[in-house]
Amino acid sequence: MKRWYGKGLALIIVVMLVLAGCSKEAEQKGLNETQDNGEGKSKTVLTIANATDIESFDTHNNNNTMSEAVLVNVFDYLLKNDEQQQKVPVLATSWEQVNDTTWRFKLREGVKFHNGDPFTAEDVKFSLERVAKDGTLKQNTYYKHFKEVNVVDEHTVDIVTEYPDPIMLNRLSRMGAGILPSKYIAEKGIEQFLKEPVGTGAYKFSKWSKDDRIEVVRNEDYFGETPKWEKVVFRTIPEASTRVSELLTGGVDIVSNVPATDVARIEGSDGLSVAQAKIQRVLHIIMRMTEGSITADPKVREAIDLAIDNQAIIDSIVGGAGIATRTSVTPGNFGADPSLYETFVYDQEKAKSLLKEAGYETGAKVTFSASVQYKEIAEVVAAMLQQVGIEVNLEILEASSFSEKLNSKSFNELFLLGVGNSLFDASNNYNRFLAANAAGETDYNNPEVESLLQSALSNMNLEDREKQYQKVQQQFAIDRPSIYLHQMQGLYGIGAGIQYTPRLDEMFYADDISLQ
Repeated sequence: MKRWYGKGLALIIVVMLVLAGCSKEAEQKGLNETQDNGEGKSKTVLTIANATDIESFDTHNNNNTMSEAVLVNVFDYLLKNDEQQQKVPVLATSWEQVNDTTWRFKLREGVKFHNGDPFTAEDVKFSLERVAKDGTLKQNTYYKHFKEVNVVDEHTVDIVTEYPDPIMLNRLSRMGAGILPSKYIAEKGIEQFLKEPVGTGAYKFSKWSKDDRIEVVRNEDYFGETPKWEKVVFRTIPEASTRVSELLTGGVDIVSNVPATDVARIEGSDGLSVAQAKIQRVLHIIMRMTEGSITADPKVREAIDLAIDNQAIIDSIVGGAGIATRTSVTPGNFGADPSLYETFVYDQEKAKSLLKEAGYETGAKVTFSASVQYKEIAEVVAAMLQQVGIEVNLEILEASSFSEKLNSKSFNELFLLGVGNSLFDASNNYNRFLAANAAGETDYNNPEVESLLQSALSNMNLEDREKQYQKVQQQFAIDRPSIYLHQMQGLYGIGAGIQYTPRLDEMFYADDISLQ
């Protein structure tokens, strides 16, 4: 594979590496409280720093992994994934498929919500029918085929779907399937619930200062093992250098999204360490294919793909913490196509030729939007595009502004998005590209792909279903409604005395984190 670097790109990378190495001094100290347990000092408060805040405490109306990573401590699912992504019981103790469209779940007895209300089948019915029937909820698209939830008895429910669902258990172990308190919401209303949320989880809501911190406290009446921490604090610190400084000064215990340039700095500090692990997230450049848009031209989309040196980004910006890919369905997810993994295409001369053929030898212009979280990568991509003759209006947005534009489908030609896969199934990767969902965002519409995706949704023949998704990926590699940069690898800074193993799904289950 031919590789070439322009002087302009090299300069940009050098400048960015210098900037990334700079850090601000932490403004707040001493957040890691300790308590005398009668035998000496014992740490009782766990503090985790993330780049972004949750969207809300409505598990049915969030659409990002970081929200779920926090909310799993407050709300429970019927079942969940363990560290190896095997399904384990939570609020359901057992389950069986009764027929093609009906699943029966036996529910755990003796469970209480944080306000003391008992957990029953009515709460499951209310929660799942709510997310299935309210089209305004961000998680609705994953559950709208749920026809009804029938209460068999106080601790048994039947979930009935409109068509056979091969990934029912996957759906019930992820965000969107959180169980809410039906009686509390009926009496207090959803707005009051959002101010004072109530779940059945190991930790209870205590405080939320938006874009600053969330505090949850131990649920003494939890049905499982006694929660390990008296309090868990999730701090929102958008600036990576500030997150690292807080770790170095003891202000936080765990830091997500550590810049590669800060790894040596952390590991050189007594007791601190960095854990690196594959995560489900793949970095995409999603392209608008609306008629009249420059990126509606397949030659332009191919040129953009060929202009980007994926490996240069991995090596120079993320410190090697990434794996080049031409698909977002990575190994470990159902439907993965290995032929599109650990590979990429790069040919700037061909990119220039394609732009010329498309009539854009000069004057090609695009707007490229990205969250501040991916600022450095977006800047390098923009530089690469400019090297082949594409003028880039680079729009770097704060996380909340980016989320607003994403939800309103108001991006222009290109936007950079890190997409996880809480379903661990290829269907999750293509939901946004179904014609009904793509309308107004990408406007991608390939009848063959649409047919394959619609069929795979209800195909109970797993071997055939896998082939369907592999065909979709091969067609995406041609159509390029989205360009895939790399599967991300999470870099986590870990404080002294903390035992933490990152999860593939990026969840922060507080009780999986302990003292050494």
